[in-house]
Amino acid sequence: MPPVGDPTTAPVGTEPTAGRTERDGVGAAWLDWGGDGPPLLLLHPNGFCAGVYDPIARRLVDRYRVVGVDLRGHGASDDEVDEMRLGNDALGLDVLAVADAIGFDRFAVAGVSSGGAVGIEVAAAAPERVDALVLCEAVAISEEAREEQHFGFVDGVHPLAAGALRRRDVWADRATVEASYGSRPPLEVLDPAALAGYVRWGFRDRPDGTVELSCRPETEAAIFGSRERHGPAGSFAALRRVVADGRVPIAVLAGSRTDLDADWFAAQAAVVGVDLQVVDGGHFCLFEDSDRGARLVDENVRALQRTSTRHGGTEGGTS
Repeated sequence: MPPVGDPTTAPVGTEPTAGRTERDGVGAAWLDWGGDGPPLLLLHPNGFCAGVYDPIARRLVDRYRVVGVDLRGHGASDDEVDEMRLGNDALGLDVLAVADAIGFDRFAVAGVSSGGAVGIEVAAAAPERVDALVLCEAVAISEEAREEQHFGFVDGVHPLAAGALRRRDVWADRATVEASYGSRPPLEVLDPAALAGYVRWGFRDRPDGTVELSCRPETEAAIFGSRERHGPAGSFAALRRVVADGRVPIAVLAGSRTDLDADWFAAQAAVVGVDLQVVDGGHFCLFEDSDRGARLVDENVRALQRTSTRHGGTEGGTS
């Protein structure tokens, strides 16, 4: 079989189909790229959508049934701006509802940034269903780190939340968005195909012909900035519970030039009891090179599923 990520064999024409279900009165959407292998759920960072995985997903469908979930308040999922309904634990239950709707019994999960934290919550809520968990720059940190100044608040506002509220919401068209985002930090490092996937599925059309962010700036800010919701510290505690349960094998990745605190990811690896895998790149390193990103997901999922099988689990599959 050709290696994952080989540009001469990647199924570049594979178009995902959209799906939707509802949990707790909130609609949850997904993109399904198909595939004949074991199920794989992809979870995106805060402010993005499942479409950012498009070039990676297209490279994985020869080995997995690939589905990307639009987390609550993102993509085609329902809007949500109430920070108390945006906890990582609630988003994790939405992901399980999507898995149920699709018919996934056991599955692998790969999550980047806040998507990694949500992946932890999925594993904590249903460890018997997750046979591999790949965390890349997951925003799950100890309570002590949460209180340190590098994740602190300025004048009562988290700096990333303040930045989210300043984001331009309405644009003339998707081409203008893509040109602007692709020319400046932090998204200029993304594979252009990943950026195009985000812009395609992460913006919605307005009646006047313009486009707007599908993830409301208030939603992104609430996830970054809430002191009260089930957030990074809650997900770090959930990681400890998953490890104590012992049924879910986990890999931990981080970018070599991350703009977050590298100690967060070292602490995750220490809790899990694995080596931290350092990937050349920044916080969005998985999306900087889609060939490499697909290869990292594939290699880690396959290695973890072998571990899961040795420890008494079963191969992932649909119910």
